[in-house]
Amino acid sequence: MPVYIVQHGLAMKKEEDSLKRLSKKGIEISEFMADLAKTKNIKVSEIIHSDKARAVETAKIFGRFLNPEKGLKQVDFLSPKDSPETVLETIKKSSNLMIVGHLPFLDRLLSLMIINNTEPSLIKFQNAGIICVDKEEKNERWIIKWTLMPQVS
Repeated sequence: MPVYIVQHGLAMKKEEDSLKRLSKKGIEISEFMADLAKTKNIKVSEIIHSDKARAVETAKIFGRFLNPEKGLKQVDFLSPKDSPETVLETIKKSSNLMIVGHLPFLDRLLSLMIINNTEPSLIKFQNAGIICVDKEEKNERWIIKWTLMPQVS
């Protein structure tokens, strides 16, 4: 029952674009990461994302490469300052779910899943990076199974 957590791709600054859509580099890196996920044979059943342009665009890119059977779904509980507890119910009902969202929400969600507390941060998120969390069968605890990040330095 893996869950794939993805921070949206690199966006333009608000002064450049009031909607903060993906930058050219953000599109390129998101496409690279989505293609990498495809070559690693990552299976995603559904991609949920926020309504913010940068998350919508990132989700569409990953959707194009990974072709989730249930498609993409915009939800209203993945904004940067939303409570991560809300998404836990969605996670419980899903398998192979990809979540495309924002910081600090994703940071708090990951901490809540792993240590049952929204603080402290457990990992440094990167734009378009993928963090796979999964439940251990023996004790039903969430663990960070692996990560794919665009930068290794």
